[in-house]
Amino acid sequence: MATEAVRRISNLDVERLRAHHRMMLRIRAFEEQALKGLEDKVVLGAIHPSIGQEAVATGVCANLGRGDILLSTHRGHGHTLAKGADSLAMMRELLGREGGNCGGKGGSMHIADFSVGMLGANGVVSANIVIAAGAAHAIKLKGENHIVCCIFGDGAINRGPFLEGLNWAAVFKLPVLFVCEDNGFAATTRTSTMTAGDGPSARARSLGIPAVEVDGNDVLAVEAAAAELTSAIRSGGGPRFLQARTYRLTGHTGADPAAYRPKAEVEAKWKEDPIARLADILRASGLPDAEIDADVDAARREMLDAYKTAFDTPFPSSDQAFVDVQDVGDPRVEAY
Repeated sequence: MATEAVRRISNLDVERLRAHHRMMLRIRAFEEQALKGLEDKVVLGAIHPSIGQEAVATGVCANLGRGDILLSTHRGHGHTLAKGADSLAMMRELLGREGGNCGGKGGSMHIADFSVGMLGANGVVSANIVIAAGAAHAIKLKGENHIVCCIFGDGAINRGPFLEGLNWAAVFKLPVLFVCEDNGFAATTRTSTMTAGDGPSARARSLGIPAVEVDGNDVLAVEAAAAELTSAIRSGGGPRFLQARTYRLTGHTGADPAAYRPKAEVEAKWKEDPIARLADILRASGLPDAEIDADVDAARREMLDAYKTAFDTPFPSSDQAFVDVQDVGDPRVEAY
């Protein structure tokens, strides 16, 4: 498999592939450290890891500029890192500390970083799809040369906002890339058991949106597909749809043992680990094991340092509870 992949990338820059590998390593190291925070009881609430899905975030976001907009899901650490957010600010956010992306108020499922175009993660399944359509419509009305990327899971396609958002984007030819991160499960239920028809791409095509399906564990395939689709969007072609088939190697949350999945199935899927697959390609391209190991160590060290620093960071002062609270349009005021 690695030899075949090397033939495909012979004209590409190996350093670019190494950069992809480093990003995926950073995403995984961040999530492993976040899960440690859950275990240490310093991260409160749920953590939804995307371990095994790192190639989707990396390959897609490699085609987004800083001015482009990204919307994510409750499983959004990888997307946020790949869009350029600072790992220390993210770790502080998870621990509810000062200096977090959202001042320590949002936590894992609601990270946003407008400075890098990350409009926000979202704990409501499929809610980001209609927000993406709104953001893309604003870009079109203002005549800006940016695009919106909206990443969601396969469970989202069975909720109303999926139809509403895609329909609106298609009607107005909005500059938005819809990415279905298809890991086969809606929380703890196999999506195939509750999805009629031929799935995500077929539904997009039924609305007139060109759709591409790709191996979501192959970062090169994801990057190439996203490059083609984003190019079409930037040239005024309207919305596009990418279905990336991948697999969540952990439970739905850090507290989920995923006993609903056969052990043999998960073991087989670990053999398709996107990070290991790219490492094999890098080795076949001539990169020494020592350099690959150094990248692994660097990612782990970065996230451990971020965790320790975040832990030592103070909590926000109590007066911050009254900052960023909307008071415009208070019905109690307007009623009198």
